[in-house]
Amino acid sequence: MNPASIDPTAVVHPAAELDDDVTIGPHAVIAARVRIGSGCSIGASAVIQGPTILGEDNKVHAMASIGGDPQDLKYDGEDTTLSIGSRNCIREFVTINRGTVGGGGQTVVGDDNLLMAYAHFGHDCIVGNRSVFANAATLAGHVEVGDDATVGAYSGVHQHCRVADHAFIGGYSVVTQDAMPWVLTVGNRATSHGVNIVGLRRSGLPKETIRAIKQCYMTLFRSKLGLDEAAKQVQQAYGELPEIRYFLEFVRSSNRGVCR
Repeated sequence: MNPASIDPTAVVHPAAELDDDVTIGPHAVIAARVRIGSGCSIGASAVIQGPTILGEDNKVHAMASIGGDPQDLKYDGEDTTLSIGSRNCIREFVTINRGTVGGGGQTVVGDDNLLMAYAHFGHDCIVGNRSVFANAATLAGHVEVGDDATVGAYSGVHQHCRVADHAFIGGYSVVTQDAMPWVLTVGNRATSHGVNIVGLRRSGLPKETIRAIKQCYMTLFRSKLGLDEAAKQVQQAYGELPEIRYFLEFVRSSNRGVCR
């Protein structure tokens, strides 16, 4: 292990904690109560405020602003946090805010996510793993994103919405309800446009599972059945599949409704 490499022009607070093999670029600012895990690189003029924890091998590119105060008029300097996992790629001008007391006090980002330039995660967001957020994709406060999701360029997700595992939100969309798993969600206001066949084929799921997901979507949202009756039919036909159980539970547990 090599000691942290800090450019002479960078400003690193004495109370910041840097593990081995961390690289801090020119004019970067690392505030107090920031912990950066081994193998992370922080680009030129990036700013990381605390309390914030970064796991290992994250790449934060130039001009990103991580761990700033929440953009919430109710925020009054309370001690809230941001936690970021490992192996995330955070590109230029990305902003990620800490949590608020009213929203649980923390913003959480998982592992292996790609945040393209100008993406924004608002306060109290909970983001999973392996998701892609294209340029200027925006999560308002209190948004939950599962694993393996895609949020297209210049799309915005409304407060308290959920984006399911494997959801696909097209570019320039305005999402005001929950985006379903394996479904193409597109538009202003966003609606569903069938299952994401390309994504399903790339996922490596068995053909039988893919057919079941397609049929689940068609029965729930393209038949003339009421939602409860449609869900009952899907449960009886395909309820042994974990993907179908997840789909049904996601729809049933929605507080804002799903993008239909």
